[in-house]
Amino acid sequence: MTEDARADEADDARREEPGRPGSSGEGVASRVSNLGRDRVALWVVAFAFAVAFAFIVWQYVGTVVVGVFAYYVSRPVFNRLVHPRIRSRTLAVAATLLTVGLPVLALVAWTVLVAIRSLADVLDSDLGGQLAALVEPYADLNEIFTELSATARTILSDPTQLANLELGSSLTQVLDLLLGTVGQLFNVLLHAFIVLIITFYLLRDDYRLAAWGRATFVPEGGVLESYFVAVDRDLKNVYFGNILNALLTGFLAVVTFVALNVVSPASASIPEPVLVGLLVGVASLVPVIGIKLVTLPLAAYLFALVALEGATGLWFPVTFLVVSFVVVDYIPDQLLRPYVSGRTLHVGAVMLAYTLGPVLFGWYGIFLGPLVLVFLFEFARIVVPWLVDPDAPTEFASPPEPEPLAPGDDADDVDDAGDADDADGEEAATDASVTESVDAPSGTEDPAE
Repeated sequence: MTEDARADEADDARREEPGRPGSSGEGVASRVSNLGRDRVALWVVAFAFAVAFAFIVWQYVGTVVVGVFAYYVSRPVFNRLVHPRIRSRTLAVAATLLTVGLPVLALVAWTVLVAIRSLADVLDSDLGGQLAALVEPYADLNEIFTELSATARTILSDPTQLANLELGSSLTQVLDLLLGTVGQLFNVLLHAFIVLIITFYLLRDDYRLAAWGRATFVPEGGVLESYFVAVDRDLKNVYFGNILNALLTGFLAVVTFVALNVVSPASASIPEPVLVGLLVGVASLVPVIGIKLVTLPLAAYLFALVALEGATGLWFPVTFLVVSFVVVDYIPDQLLRPYVSGRTLHVGAVMLAYTLGPVLFGWYGIFLGPLVLVFLFEFARIVVPWLVDPDAPTEFASPPEPEPLAPGDDADDVDDAGDADDADGEEAATDASVTESVDAPSGTEDPAE
């Protein structure tokens, strides 16, 4: 036997020895053993924590998604207007939320003031008596007021009687309605406070979250970094476009209602057309129902006015409904919203996300549907090609540049990508979650905080 043959047999014998790296006895168990029992146990704990965290988030998924939406709406204001002037991130975030929230608070205060004033006018007018006569067959208003006055005097004279208080059936129904309304209002305020917390800390600490993700999971220059950068950019465009759509819808509603009041009968005009138009813009953010939260009650009010005054002005409520549906509802929701919200996405896909989101997920689907679309779209555009061919070029930070238009081509097909590229070029140096060096070096605290 030659020396080469003896060497081959010795190598084969060593490979068959247990514990050798190349032996057949080594497998999954050996590799797990190399990891160490402590590390495996910590991985199990980490998985349990991840499942618990996902469960908690899912219980409040609507509130969390609204918080993410508020973050992306506030971030351009924070990066472009506030933080360059206020170096402390905490103060800058507070100023940003105040800047964004003040118009909302002003609109709410204006609405409440007009509602109180209108209610007082109705009660003092003949219409109040007519409405009271309309309600009398179903509820004795005099009895309710008498019971309410007697109950208030009893409680004021002896508060200990509150536990033994016996209420009439009519007053019990009224109090149950009031308590239910107060409970719902408290629940709304609680979720609004959670949204405020999520928005505040995302704005203040987003650069830390991005730095931790890059240092832990996302290699610099890799496909995952390109994926998350693209997702961040698309969510910014989609969610900020949602607010832009609401502003444009509100402006269109104000112009439409003021124009309708010019030709309306004197007895059936739209009250406070500017305020109602702004409320229509806010209502456009509500999924499925949308502006009908405002237009349908207003149409019922106009029909009631016409019925009380006679049927001669019936044409105006009908015209109001038709114009509101076509001009204020259909055009912004089906034509304007996909273009302003999906400048980097396919218009049809964005339209489906806004349509199917509320149907699949409920009231928060208008925010969750586009989020799911963005994650799936960018995964298919960036990650799937890399999985098919890891050696392919990975320049996925932005969509490909559109080809030059030939004479006669429609420019609408390429406007979306061009607008997004322009916006990305302007905000690339200011988006903290895309480039963590905007406010502080990666992995370090903001020196101005």
